[in-house]
Amino acid sequence: MRKVYIIGAGMSRFGKYDGKHLPWRSLYDLGEEACLMAIKEAGVEPKKIQAGYCGTVNGGPTCGQTILDELGVIGPEGLPIYNHENACASSLAAFRHAWIDIGNGVYDLAIVFGAEKMTALMGAGLGPMPEMLVSSGGKGEGVVGGAIQVPEGKMLLADAGMAFPAFFAMMTRRHMYDFGTTAEQIAMVSVKNHKHGAKNPYSSYQKEVTLEEVLNSRIVCDPVHLLEICPNTDGGSAVILASEDVAHQYTTKPVEIRACVLIGPPYKGKVYPNTIKSTVVAGKQAYEMAGVGPEDIDVVEMHDDSAAFEVFTYEDLGFCKKGEGGRFIEEGKSDYGGEVVFSPSGGLISKGHPLGATGCAQLFEIFHQLRGECGARQVEGAKVGLVHNGGGLGGSLETMVMCIVILSR
Repeated sequence: MRKVYIIGAGMSRFGKYDGKHLPWRSLYDLGEEACLMAIKEAGVEPKKIQAGYCGTVNGGPTCGQTILDELGVIGPEGLPIYNHENACASSLAAFRHAWIDIGNGVYDLAIVFGAEKMTALMGAGLGPMPEMLVSSGGKGEGVVGGAIQVPEGKMLLADAGMAFPAFFAMMTRRHMYDFGTTAEQIAMVSVKNHKHGAKNPYSSYQKEVTLEEVLNSRIVCDPVHLLEICPNTDGGSAVILASEDVAHQYTTKPVEIRACVLIGPPYKGKVYPNTIKSTVVAGKQAYEMAGVGPEDIDVVEMHDDSAAFEVFTYEDLGFCKKGEGGRFIEEGKSDYGGEVVFSPSGGLISKGHPLGATGCAQLFEIFHQLRGECGARQVEGAKVGLVHNGGGLGGSLETMVMCIVILSR
């Protein structure tokens, strides 16, 4: 398989484009903005792009075609465009498809993008609310509710009250029970990520919060607080992928894709109540593919839909031993000046989580970190970065899709 590189990236500012918080914009507007930014940064002519790969949950079956057609990327001979729906990892599923195609010589230059309009999902009178609280009346249907699934004929997890915050709460409480992890340690993740997000012009929330503000915010599902889960957000993101020869025609600073692993839930995955087994399995595969280990990673963008999940992920990706995640954050090991910087963008908690756009937005951050282009939030000397993104929840209480990407300069 040939080497594949990212040569450009773009994203809209994430936020609520509902006409109240930010001027109303469509899902397609946000996707187009991100694609144009990526194309401009890469310096490629749109008509030279050989294929398009779109990730979205709410954008419809031809979202990719709609966005690229309006941008003028599609020429008179047409363009192969692939649409992916894979829960929160939709645009990373699209990314992996493009990486495989370019790596195997099918194409030399492609665009991968994601777009989502989460505020459009809110029912009349509900008002803004955290993304993970969007429900479907307990039927496991709809964009977020549909991510919690079990086989037909069995009781739906949503019918038993298993919304995402309840899942977060049970794992968090178990981690506290087993290892003495404290509410203050978990809240420190939110404080850290809001601090990072305050330095990111693309973040939904650009304001720092104190430990007291996090701990005094509303309890969503005990012990999970409102400021410890990601907000309902709209946004678009995109990256340009190229083969090695083509990449060097456009830039002297391409970022290599060293590994890209995407898996479904391991069989009987939930063998331990505070481990996401798919993270462990996919992480080991990615490390082996890239020829690196946790000690080589400088910066991580992860799926922190809950603050406690960042604590679990320190452990599941091998940055510390099981049960030591609370001390890892408390001792500053996941922040600037520590062992590895987690979520310099602000993560999902501060930046937001527009499902289909999240994966490529994580790539956007790592791409620019490795090129030294992140200004006030730059991780000094970053050479190797990791993206962690998962989505959905199955009957074994295991993530339904997990993707790990490792990039290097």
